[in-house]
Amino acid sequence: MERLVSSLSRTSVASTRYLPQLMRNVRGAHRVHPESFLNGSSSNYIDEMYEQWSKDPHSVHKSWDLYFRNEIYQRPPALVVRPSSSAFLRQKQTQLQTISSGTGDTLEHPLDMKSILDHMAVQALVRSYQIRGHRIAQLDPLGLSSVDLDAEKPNELTLKFYNFNESDLDRKFLLPPITFIGGQDKELSLREIIRRLEDIYCQTIGLEYAYINSEEKRNWIRQKFEDPKEKKFEIKDIERAVKRLIRASKFEDYLNKKWVAEKRFGLQGCEVLIPAMKMIIDTVASKGVDTVIMGMPHRGRLNVLANVTRKPLEEIFCQFDPKLEPSDVSGTGDVKYHLGTCIERLNRASNTMVKFALVANPSHLEAVDPVVQGKTRAEQFYRGDKNGDKVMSILLHGDAAFAGQGVVYETFHLSDLPAYTTHGTIHIICNNQIGFTTDPRMARSSPYCTDVARVVNAPVFHVNADDISSVLHVVKVAAEWRCKFKKDIVIDLVCYRRQGHNEIDQPMYTQPFMYKQIHKQIPILKKWVDQLISDGSIKQDWYEAEEVKYQKILDDAFTNSKNPAYAKDKSWLDSAWKGFFIGQGPFPYPTTGVSEETLQTIGDKIYKVPKGFNLHDRLKERIFQDRTKMLQKREVDWALGESMAIGSILLDGHHVRLSGQDVERGTFSHRHHVLHDQNKDLVFHVPMNYLSPTQGHYTICNSSLSEFAVLGFELEMCRVPLPCPTLPYPAG
Repeated sequence: MERLVSSLSRTSVASTRYLPQLMRNVRGAHRVHPESFLNGSSSNYIDEMYEQWSKDPHSVHKSWDLYFRNEIYQRPPALVVRPSSSAFLRQKQTQLQTISSGTGDTLEHPLDMKSILDHMAVQALVRSYQIRGHRIAQLDPLGLSSVDLDAEKPNELTLKFYNFNESDLDRKFLLPPITFIGGQDKELSLREIIRRLEDIYCQTIGLEYAYINSEEKRNWIRQKFEDPKEKKFEIKDIERAVKRLIRASKFEDYLNKKWVAEKRFGLQGCEVLIPAMKMIIDTVASKGVDTVIMGMPHRGRLNVLANVTRKPLEEIFCQFDPKLEPSDVSGTGDVKYHLGTCIERLNRASNTMVKFALVANPSHLEAVDPVVQGKTRAEQFYRGDKNGDKVMSILLHGDAAFAGQGVVYETFHLSDLPAYTTHGTIHIICNNQIGFTTDPRMARSSPYCTDVARVVNAPVFHVNADDISSVLHVVKVAAEWRCKFKKDIVIDLVCYRRQGHNEIDQPMYTQPFMYKQIHKQIPILKKWVDQLISDGSIKQDWYEAEEVKYQKILDDAFTNSKNPAYAKDKSWLDSAWKGFFIGQGPFPYPTTGVSEETLQTIGDKIYKVPKGFNLHDRLKERIFQDRTKMLQKREVDWALGESMAIGSILLDGHHVRLSGQDVERGTFSHRHHVLHDQNKDLVFHVPMNYLSPTQGHYTICNSSLSEFAVLGFELEMCRVPLPCPTLPYPAG
């Protein structure tokens, strides 16, 4: 019976609507009987005695009173065996409870079965909002909604479903332990419970986290969003966010004014991305992160370069010069909205130096994802940052590409592998609700574009991008999650694309209904500033002064960008390979030969195992012995030659990483660089890491059965990170 009830208690519906019938059906058959008379035939009599006792303990013989008080009788609340639920109900089972009436009077009466079931129904109602509230959240700033989900309110979020009616709304209930909506209050009216749940789960934030296996993580998220004191910002935080939104919005306006016919892949419609990213960086920097490696598609790249990395505006504006040759851009020949940068500067909010690397990305959208992860892992490795406390990654995505491109799925599956993890990535989706010209209903089969993230238990926070306060709260919680749990998290910024796919594209050809609505949208800067001025959070003259200040910065940068020196600047490179070529001539290369003595040393050591290590007999008695004999004859085969080559690089002090499918043993059972103890699980030995005390580290790791993502990851893992240019904090 416990197994049956435990499964029912996990389902909010069954645990309330069918519990009385379940109790009647199974009580006699499944109760543990300390006395023989407790059988099915006498069950009804015992139930009647219990109900009589529950109303007045003095109305029954004292032996019955003792029997029920000592919980020998397994009464209905004991059906709920989950710790949180049983603890919640146990408070109500053995004593009189104080239940407040809707009029404010306090009535003291025994807790009867209806009270128990009603409290269980309240717990189920709370759980339903936590699990399903996102389905009716107001996420779309256009108000079109429901290309993703049916807009009809789920039955589980209605009073009728739990046998409540209007007359119950002012009854007070003790809050279950699965929620934090009460703050300091231990009980609330049903009306207030529903109001708070609606505000948290069904307004401009939609939360998906109930599928996470860890109760600690689920409770942490609940508290961050349900506790009334969590969603509060100081005036200085609001003013800082306004300044950032001014920069994001006015930068786009300036580009549109100066280069109206140029492709820019602007951020209009999702300008909140800039203050959102800055809030993330402020939060993680305050917790010790000093390096943030980013990857993103075209849309918004110039704005991120200008207002997140704070790349000098002159270097961006000069790229619009029509006389600029491809070879002038540091030899890349690529367009400006594909390029990256690497800059180190002061982050004012945390008062710490932070290094930003925005990785260049081609038109292949999500191709940059594993490259960013490999670069992040390389930084962590060379800095000894074993837990990702100093170096982290942020990946930006479009909604259509995030749902449609397989490399996203491949990269997620690297996220928790020991040899590939970067200890948590923050994913931000600029959800335009369209892919180039393709409607989401034609582009994916899943309800949300984010559903791929659920495979690794990553929480997903959907948020209406026109509600700036909600966006700032969501991204702050996401940054705290990454620093605390070192796991991936996804932020779905539901926004719109004010222009077409690019600024010279005509979207009305294919999305007339959507773009009629977009043309009516008030720019988010004006909408939010008007609201803040109205409620007294900021002053009109302060805001206007900030606008004037940034306009001057833009004008001065435009004038300075005429200097041709800016076009030659190499800070468009996200990282450099210093000293890759040495020497003279058309193809210079270093001397790579090693002495025979060195090769002999390597050959002697790569087949030694620690004392007590149980090596497979075939390896010990045949394969390794055969190779030892080859060494004595001054002969090598492929496997031995490979080991000598890798070993010689390690002895020079260089890190070597060999990654891929089945590389540890070798597909043809030839390499055997990772040896397994035959009698102990998960006990390994890597002989190549024991050649010399001064050698480089040898990382050899089997990958997931991926091709594209692992290749991209290793592209950057092979680079030794170099310092970025350090820039003074830009004016303004």
